[in-house]
Amino acid sequence: MKRRDFVKCCSMAVPGALFVNSVGSDILSRTIDKPRHRMFEDDFIKKMADTAIFTAGKNGASYSDFRLSNFRSQNISTREQVIQSIRDNENFGFSVRVIVNGSWGFAASSTFTEDEVSRVSKIACEIARANSRIQNSKVELAATPVYNDSWKTPIKKSAFDVSIDDKVNRLFTVNAKAKEAGADYCSSFIWAVNEWKYFASSEGSYIKQDLHRLFTSFDVTVIDKQSGQFDSRDAFTAPIGMGYEYFEDYDFMKDVEEAVEHTKMKQKAPSVEPGKRDIILDPTHLWLTIHESCGHPTELDRALGYEANYAGTSFMTVDKLGKLQYGSEHINIKGDRTQKNGLATRGYDDDGVKTTEWDIINSGRFVGYQTTREMAKFIGEKASNGCAYADSWEHFPIQRMPNVSLMPGNKKLSLADLIADTEDGIYIKGDGSWSIDMQRYNFQFTGQEFWEIKNGKIIGMLRDVAYQGNTVDLWNSCDAVCDASEYKLGGSFFCGKGEPGQVSPVSHGSSPARFRKVNILNTTKEAGK
Repeated sequence: MKRRDFVKCCSMAVPGALFVNSVGSDILSRTIDKPRHRMFEDDFIKKMADTAIFTAGKNGASYSDFRLSNFRSQNISTREQVIQSIRDNENFGFSVRVIVNGSWGFAASSTFTEDEVSRVSKIACEIARANSRIQNSKVELAATPVYNDSWKTPIKKSAFDVSIDDKVNRLFTVNAKAKEAGADYCSSFIWAVNEWKYFASSEGSYIKQDLHRLFTSFDVTVIDKQSGQFDSRDAFTAPIGMGYEYFEDYDFMKDVEEAVEHTKMKQKAPSVEPGKRDIILDPTHLWLTIHESCGHPTELDRALGYEANYAGTSFMTVDKLGKLQYGSEHINIKGDRTQKNGLATRGYDDDGVKTTEWDIINSGRFVGYQTTREMAKFIGEKASNGCAYADSWEHFPIQRMPNVSLMPGNKKLSLADLIADTEDGIYIKGDGSWSIDMQRYNFQFTGQEFWEIKNGKIIGMLRDVAYQGNTVDLWNSCDAVCDASEYKLGGSFFCGKGEPGQVSPVSHGSSPARFRKVNILNTTKEAGK
């Protein structure tokens, strides 16, 4: 079978053989172009929400909310001119969350009928009553206004409106370009998500949201034929809150050519000498350092010890709020659920709170946590900053990271200016392996490209580079952040948290920043090779 015929065959087979769905066999009779939630009129959905809230109130709930969700995900992976996988998933269902006697109760189902909505609401109330017998303190929710609204990610083109054939052809073009440039192997993928949500609460809110995000990347591998050693580099794309236009507009050809060229250079580069060096971190790398050493430590549930199962708690305990000099005067970090193209950007969180932005670090001082309606009271806040999120209708919303970003410097400063002002340093691009302790304090990071700087000029590449330190020392060593012209987003489709585990999308923006006298390790020597 020819590749094009295979692609067409796969495209036709997706609604049946390739569909993974929790809603039953009726999905086989539908076209893939009609998401599950579109089978129901808005009036019917509101009626089901009202049924859930009414039933919960009759069964003792002082508060209740209803959440209907349709999660669509499509992933296409290729290697050279071979399709490795095509996955198209849809997951549809609803949940009811209640407070009875000051305790939470939660239940969910994928059967969307009036009888099932009533049954699930009663079960949620029963669970809450059972929980209240062992609850030490009552749940108190910070106040929030009532909203009747809808919000949609401002995309130009939905990835789900584009044929699989088109996506595969674009990926194959990238792979072919890599081979032409001298790569031995090239893998590439595109991953699109559409998350549709409907929220209603006993307080009177009715909120509908249509969220889109996209992740596409490639990986090139070059083998040294004499030694058998190999090196690789990923694309410098970023997962992003956009539609298919990102896939169409990104300059893959330039990136893949540079990736192959730089991978060849890395094979011939000298191994780094350990010691104290200045480092300039590019946004393609710095997003991960921000995520691990700024994002996770300032989650209030971690700081209070409510979250410890997944990657530990936080050294940023509440006694440090407003007091800790977390970084230098150049460090201004915001939490933001409204940031353009951010993965965590939306109109409202899963508590029905309108999203906003706020200071986490202001001129180096730690001034703000990430909170939900339930968590806000623990630090004396009267309002949540909108960080509740559940990755599925069947999961309870928990506090999740907003877009957490380092603000650009106020003075005109380009990356070229910053390099020219650096006598002895390393410019690091791309994210690599990382390690951080269970308090989000001591860490070690690597990258993908390491460029040596001497007397204000890049003189070549290095290899085997890692840097280590602790969160407070690193951010206090920052003496310059480039201006807004150099600002870029990075991020993760799959930030993990909770037990049972949930994943959440989150972006981190920054301009390049310089950190003085950071401890540089040689990874090969550290490994004893």
